[in-house]
Amino acid sequence: MVQLSTSVYLLGGLLGLFPLSPVLMAPTPASMCTPLRTLNDSLSHRRRYMKHNFPINYTIRVHHKEIFKLSDINSMRLQVEWLDELVLQRLWFQVNQGVLKKIIRVMPERHPSRPYTTELERRFRDAEGVFVQSHPTEVFQQELPETIQDTWDHLTEETDRVPKSSWRFASPKFLLDNFCHTMHCLFSECFASTEGQQDYCAVFHSRKGR
Repeated sequence: MVQLSTSVYLLGGLLGLFPLSPVLMAPTPASMCTPLRTLNDSLSHRRRYMKHNFPINYTIRVHHKEIFKLSDINSMRLQVEWLDELVLQRLWFQVNQGVLKKIIRVMPERHPSRPYTTELERRFRDAEGVFVQSHPTEVFQQELPETIQDTWDHLTEETDRVPKSSWRFASPKFLLDNFCHTMHCLFSECFASTEGQQDYCAVFHSRKGR
């Protein structure tokens, strides 16, 4: 059972040829869309700040569960019958909380991308705060499906207790690409009216079905 903290960081169909387990699609609260679109505005500059300001092939160490991609969302939907979309949204916040912390941690105070990343983290916290306020407390006290709970437990492990085999190396831009794409998939209602907006979940299935 995941308990709700009093702090802001308390969180810790689709197209294609693959069959999907049913997903309980709760509508995204309208209040979520403004902070998520603000966050998306920041993410639109990630190439400049997460690639151009770092050495070529630069990577940081993250837990393999923090490499959270569209394929992982699809896999969880297949594994868990009647999966509540809200559960995946909670997991998205937990994953990217750790990702942002790790990116900031490797930057010296005068790194040219540090102000951008700290502002991105602030906007992320704002979105997380609205997410929590938009749902009853009981939602965050509900028992998670076993597959999701297993991922959550790995994400909240003490660093010195994580086995070496669980660490991966990934570029900051790759991590923020995943951050952005999975946000558009899990909170698609907030971006549906954006001109030229792709359906990221559907794009993933289309590619897998080729």
